[in-house]
Amino acid sequence: MAPASQDNAWLRAMPWVFVLIWSTGFIVARYGMPHAPPMKFLAMRYALSILCFLPWIWLAAVKWPASRSQWLHLSVTGILMHAGYLGGVWAAVKAGMGSGLSALIVGLQPVLTAIWLSSVGGQGSDVSRRQWLGLLLGFAGLVLVVSHKFSGGGPGDTATWLNLSFAVTALLSITVGTLYQKRFVQPCDVRTANAVQLAAALAVTLPLALLETEAMRWNAELAGAMAWSVLGLTLGGSSLLYMLIQRGAAASVTSLMYLVPPCTAVIAWLLFREPITLTTVLGIALTAFGVSLVVRGPR
Repeated sequence: MAPASQDNAWLRAMPWVFVLIWSTGFIVARYGMPHAPPMKFLAMRYALSILCFLPWIWLAAVKWPASRSQWLHLSVTGILMHAGYLGGVWAAVKAGMGSGLSALIVGLQPVLTAIWLSSVGGQGSDVSRRQWLGLLLGFAGLVLVVSHKFSGGGPGDTATWLNLSFAVTALLSITVGTLYQKRFVQPCDVRTANAVQLAAALAVTLPLALLETEAMRWNAELAGAMAWSVLGLTLGGSSLLYMLIQRGAAASVTSLMYLVPPCTAVIAWLLFREPITLTTVLGIALTAFGVSLVVRGPR
């Protein structure tokens, strides 16, 4: 295959690889959450990820961002898209929120993004009626996918003002972070960009981790969750998200988040034999159709 053809094939595959990797986040939480407090886990995840990026950057001899403003913009997106988003989701789950409700709240991101883009207007920033239909259908499918995970408020699956505030913080952080990066961050090497973002996230998360009294209880499950969080989710998933935001329209990129809960449901079925009902299948199909309307955009 010619190099140009290989590049085109990779560009087409990037969104689906990202969805597959990002979907493992809830699987990691299932393995690691019972054995570690959220901020300590995330602080160590950020630190280990930086230690992986630095030799990669040095060996590849890639350039760091040239201006102070780009360092500042990358730091802001790191605080929002790593510390704010991940910290909010993990804190909400740790505080008793079920994965279904947390996925549903964070799943509002594409709608919030579309509302913002439509309100500010501007060439290329408006969302077409077809894309609005896709966003609404995608969210309806998301509701169907996670509906079976709602309970009557049993242990480990309750909604309180505390965990709801954590989940809403995560939703706002990933939404604002995506829009901010698309608006202010200039294209640069994804490895140096990630390193700067992670350093800013670590600076915010570490003081919170030091306030946690619960200790990390190391075992095979926690070690595996940490390894995949660093190598798969941060080095792989976060890097792909950065590149997708730089290359694509914000509404189209964020609509991919709708596919994460359905993909997670399939992975959970394969790994844990969690049942997939007819409602789940219908939800997956509806979500996929809605996302296809968004990413295809107007004719």
